[in-house]
Formats: sequence, C-alpha cells, structure tokens
Amino acid sequence: MRSRCALVWILSIGSLLAGTLASGQSYPRKSIRIVTSEAGGGTDFAARTVAQGIAGPLGQPIIVDNRGSGGNVSGEIVARANPDGHTILVTGGSFWVGPLLRKAPYDPIRDFAPVSMLMISPYLLAVHPSVAANSVRELIDLAKAKPGALNYAATSIGGSPHLAGELFKSMAGVNIVTIPYKGTGPGVIGLIGGQVQMMFAPVAAIMPHVKSGKLRALAVTSAQPTTLAPGLPVISATVPGYESGGPLAMFAPPKTPLAIIDRLHTEIVKLLGDPEVKARLFSVGMDAVASSPQQLASTVKSEMSRLDKIFKDAGIKAE
Repeated sequence: MRSRCALVWILSIGSLLAGTLASGQSYPRKSIRIVTSEAGGGTDFAARTVAQGIAGPLGQPIIVDNRGSGGNVSGEIVARANPDGHTILVTGGSFWVGPLLRKAPYDPIRDFAPVSMLMISPYLLAVHPSVAANSVRELIDLAKAKPGALNYAATSIGGSPHLAGELFKSMAGVNIVTIPYKGTGPGVIGLIGGQVQMMFAPVAAIMPHVKSGKLRALAVTSAQPTTLAPGLPVISATVPGYESGGPLAMFAPPKTPLAIIDRLHTEIVKLLGDPEVKARLFSVGMDAVASSPQQLASTVKSEMSRLDKIFKDAGIKAE
C-alpha cells in the first residue's frame, strides 16, 4: 500500500512539474545558453546584445556559446537539446539556406521552434571606380552588353552576400561571374584593389570606403530606403521585387512549450523596441526587426522555396 501511495505521489508531483513548465511559470530555472556562430562576427554581436538585454528580465545569467562558422554545428546542438528553453539558437540566414546546398544534420523547418526575427543587415551594391556605371540601370546595361565580363565578390557559397548576387543576376537577367572569398574583409580588399568589379556587402563594411572615394555605392538591397545609407536608392526601383539582406533570428529546440516561446518572444520584442538598443545595432549597420514566431516560420519556408529556385536556375547544385 505504501509503495502504491508513493508511486501515486511521484506521478502527481511529476504532473505538477510538467504543468508548471508548460505554463512557463518556472522558466527559466537556471542559466540559459545561446548557441551561435564564431566569435567576433555580426551574428556573435547580435547574440551578445540579446543575451545582455534579456538576462535581467528573465532573472538568470545567459551564456553565449560560440560554435564555429555557419549554422551547421550550432544548429545541430540546439536541434538535439532539451526543449526546456535553456538552450536556444541565434543564427543567420545560412542556417536555413545551407541545407539547400549541402547535407545538414537538421531540418530548418521540422527541427526547430521559431521564436523571433531579431535584426537584418541591408547590403550595399558597390562597384570599383573603374566600372562605367553610376546607377543600377547602367550596371545592368553594361553587364548585358558584355556578358561574363563583370564579376562580383561573394564571401562564401550560400552566404547572404552570395545570395544577394545570385538573386540580382537572376532577376536582372545578367551574366556576372561569381568570385568566392573567405570573408567580407578579403572581399572588400579585392574590390578596392580591382580584382573584382562589384560586391554586395554590409553597410558598415562598405560605407567607409565609399566616403573615402575608394568605392562607389549604387544602391541598397532592402525593400525600402534605409537611414543606414541615406540618399541611396533601392535596387527594386530598377529590378522590381528585388530584396535581400543578412537576417538574424532566434530559434528553440522542437517541442519547446508555447509558454516558454511566448516568454522569450515577449522579452525580445521589449529589447528590440528600446531606443538605446536600436541605436547600438544601427551603429554597426543593423536594423532591429522583431517578428512573431509564426512570421519567422513563414519567412524561413518562403525564403527556402525562393532560393531553391534561384539555385536551380543558376545551376548551383547541392554538394
């Protein structure tokens, strides 16, 4: 009889704890780990900004765990983590684009619970001063007059700058050669040195060289003009429907209770609405852009569908 009573008591306590966790009342119960890419980049900066901003309201320390480049390593860790909200992912677009190009240890849609979009970095389309084009229209005309004569720097195959370039080629109907570089810095150096003629790169990486006269900026890749690059037109004014950039977002493991997702989402929205946080992000070329979990899920699905078509049209095959 005592054993049976003890079993009933244990099951009751277990049910109570499960119910408390599902309601989010006990969350967080310990430190939170944000898994992200390598230290020092824009994604790492975003992860640390989020960690510093929501640790206080959540009442627990938040540790940023840097795990290599791209989204594969960090994505696999979070996909396999306990769905208790204590391990979350901050990552860029390569997280959901990468699986279109190479085998990944996760499914971006099935294996994660979206929390919120965090921010986006619009890119500048910049050219070397030797390029005889002062507008997007002139650049397209030049590329069509000399197919394959122009090339552009891509930081990595499948990275956001590469996607911006391939999208431009596809929608503008031009033949421009892709030249891979091992990062934004080397690509910008190659552009300044004239080894490549054009590049799609973050505003913060390009604008200083535009102001010094070493490069010429033609337009921004965002759907609307941005105060990050005042006075510059959008590419979509010449190529209708064009839009690209470097998105950053937060995800949790699959089956994370909705109450925990809601709690994280609430703190993210508050953080990204703070004028000081917006100014901090703006200073490094990022626009704070929160979204609902449903909007993020829809974005991932639509972007994967759109980019899969672009890759197939461009003849870019998965490894």
